[in-house]
Amino acid sequence: MVELKTSEQYQEKKENANHKKLIEDMECKCCPVFNTFNIIGKKFSLLILRNMLYDKQKRFNEFLNSIEEINPKTLSIRLKEMEKDGLIKRHVYNETPIRIEYYLTQKGKELQPIMEQMALFSLKYCCDQIFDNPDPIKIEKITAKSIRKYL
Repeated sequence: MVELKTSEQYQEKKENANHKKLIEDMECKCCPVFNTFNIIGKKFSLLILRNMLYDKQKRFNEFLNSIEEINPKTLSIRLKEMEKDGLIKRHVYNETPIRIEYYLTQKGKELQPIMEQMALFSLKYCCDQIFDNPDPIKIEKITAKSIRKYL
């Protein structure tokens, strides 16, 4: 029996094939995976993204108070790097006292499925490091919605 695909699934498969073909036809200066890791792999960067995506945090002190072991200097550096890389946008309000908020760009928002896949991997293979009860969780019981509480 042939499984019928929705037009959305068909379009996604077609886009993936186009991306694969495009990558195969290009001469890369560096590995795309390594490049992505250089953008998001610095200490605390993923935690800042996590807090922006799932906790809707946008202020410096919110990040500082919620990310364990981060100090103000490191947080400031990471926010500047993430802004330079186009993941976030800094908005300074014309108020007294000054108010600064950070917002995810479209580029930053597109990291959400990657983060969810990372969480699924950890939930599937690293239960003993995450939970008090180290029994593995069947992947079928894990959904993107259910993992949000772990992100």
